[in-house]
Amino acid sequence: MKKFGTLVLTAAMAFALVACGSETTESAPESSVEESVATQESSVEESEAVVEESSTEESSTEEAVAVMSYADYAAAELDSEVVIEAYVQATQSWWDNKITVYLQDQDGAYFAYNMACSEEDAAKLVPGTKIRVTGYKTEWSGEVEIAEGATFEFVEGDTFVAEPVDVTDLLGTDALVEKQNQKVAFKDMTVSAVSYKNNEPGDDIYVNFTKDGAEYAFCLEYYLNGSDEEFYNAVGSLEVGQVCDVEGFLYWYEGPNPHITAVTVK
Repeated sequence: MKKFGTLVLTAAMAFALVACGSETTESAPESSVEESVATQESSVEESEAVVEESSTEESSTEEAVAVMSYADYAAAELDSEVVIEAYVQATQSWWDNKITVYLQDQDGAYFAYNMACSEEDAAKLVPGTKIRVTGYKTEWSGEVEIAEGATFEFVEGDTFVAEPVDVTDLLGTDALVEKQNQKVAFKDMTVSAVSYKNNEPGDDIYVNFTKDGAEYAFCLEYYLNGSDEEFYNAVGSLEVGQVCDVEGFLYWYEGPNPHITAVTVK
């Protein structure tokens, strides 16, 4: 009887162990499903975060490269970032991976001072070439310009070289500054003084002209066209009293200070 009872008890315990094993096996998939769902939800959240971050970066990039019209540029606050597209009209000498560029479009003009530029790219900045410039708008002694350190890229497409605008009638008026940095012309100007920077040839030439009793200061910027020996000598040889037609870029230094590009003695 004891042996039979022992067998019955052993069988019962074995059955109970089998039942416990089966119950444990059935509960495992529920844990796995929960972990899988949690992993999927985490992946979705991470994907959404990546998409959102990507969208934000794309939006920021789009804002950073938005190109301004000349009116937008003119209205922009000083020291604010600006992005413009315009056409090269002339350049000053390249040096130390920097170049100064006179730019213009059909609506206005720009002066980019010491723009970052390789020597190879400097050779490509010929009149008419379209470029996009990114930098900061600033002012120095009245000259509104794109400050040193601006960057640029070439823009494929059309070309544009501006014709000089006759601004003789604007001399002595507040309206003249609206033509700042444009290629302009002055008619029947009388030479009143000629001098050299540092008092000797080899640098800028300062030429004063009078018109209707008022005197105006012009400059042959050596880095712009001083390498043209014939032109440099012709300007240096101007005599007081001569009447000339003058062309240049309407630079500003404590008032109009055009950078001379052509002089015709009458």
